[in-house]
Amino acid sequence: MQSKQAIERRATGRAHSVFLLLLLMQPFPRQLAIAQVQNVSSADAEHADPCQDPSTPAALKEALRLVCSRDPVQFANRDVRKALIIGFVGGFVRRDNIKQPEVLFARYLFGRYGATVHVDIFGNHDGKRALAEVIERLNLKGNGVFIASDKEPVKIILYGHSWGASQTLAFARELQWRGIPVALTIQIDSVKKFGRDDRTVPENVARAVNFYQRKGLTPGQSRIVPADPARTEVVGNFHMTYQDRDINCDNYHWLSRVFNRPHHEIENDPRVWDQVASLIDSEVLAHPRLAPSRFPDDNQDSALAPATSAAHPRAATH
Repeated sequence: MQSKQAIERRATGRAHSVFLLLLLMQPFPRQLAIAQVQNVSSADAEHADPCQDPSTPAALKEALRLVCSRDPVQFANRDVRKALIIGFVGGFVRRDNIKQPEVLFARYLFGRYGATVHVDIFGNHDGKRALAEVIERLNLKGNGVFIASDKEPVKIILYGHSWGASQTLAFARELQWRGIPVALTIQIDSVKKFGRDDRTVPENVARAVNFYQRKGLTPGQSRIVPADPARTEVVGNFHMTYQDRDINCDNYHWLSRVFNRPHHEIENDPRVWDQVASLIDSEVLAHPRLAPSRFPDDNQDSALAPATSAAHPRAATH
C-alpha cells in the first residue's frame, strides 16, 4: 500500500499544477493600473478613449489600431440603433483593468456610438451583476421577465475572451430563461468553465461567431453550434494562427508570454478586433461599413461575408 506521505505529495503536486494552470490563464498585467471609472458608459469614459489617450500602452494601441482607423459615426437617431453591449473579461481579471483589450474596446465602443448605446464590462464571474444591469436597462417588470410587445427593440450584444467568452453563452442562456433575445454573441478563444457549455449557442441568440487558436496551455473552443439552426446563425468558427505573425503582448506578464502566449496573441490581434467591430456595426448602425470577406492566411470554417443590416452572412453548415 502507498504511504500516507506519498499520497499527500501527489495531492499537493496536483494542486500546485492546477494552481499554476489557473495563474497562466491570467493576463498578468505588469502593472495593476486600475481605472477610476467602474462603468465605462459614465461621462468620464469618453475622456479615456483608447484611440486618443496618449497613455494607452503600445501593445493595446496596436491591438486597436484597425478599429481606431474607422470613420467616425454620425450620431443621428436614424444612424444608431438602441443597443446594450456587454463584455466579459477572462480569468480572474477585474472589470476595470485598463491593461485588457476587452476593457479598452468597451471604451472605444462608447466613444463610437454615444449615448444611444450602453456599454459595460464585467468579470466572467459577475453574471448576477450583469443580469441586474440588463434588467435595469430594459426596465423589466418585477420578475425580470421580458415581454416583447411592451418594449421597443433594444439590441443585446455579448462578447468576451477566454472564460469571458464562455460566460457569453452562459449569460445568453440566463437571458433565454427570461425571454430576452440576444442579437449577437462573440467568443474569442473561449475556455470552458467547469460545468458550463461554451459550444452550444442557445436559441434566443440570432447570430454567433467564434474566433479561436489551438496552441498553448489553454487552446480555445474550436467549434460552436446552434441549439436550433433555424433560429441561430453561426457566422463562422475562425481559426487564427500565429506561427508566422508577431503580435505584441507586452501588456501581459512574462509568464503568460512564455507559457501561454497564443492565448493572448489572439486577444491582442488587431484583425480580430476589427472583425468584432464590423459585426457590432452591422447590428448597431443603419449603414455599417462592410466587413472584410476573410482573414488572409488563416483557416476558417466559413468566410465572414460582408455584414449589413439588410443581409446577414451565410451561416456555417458544417
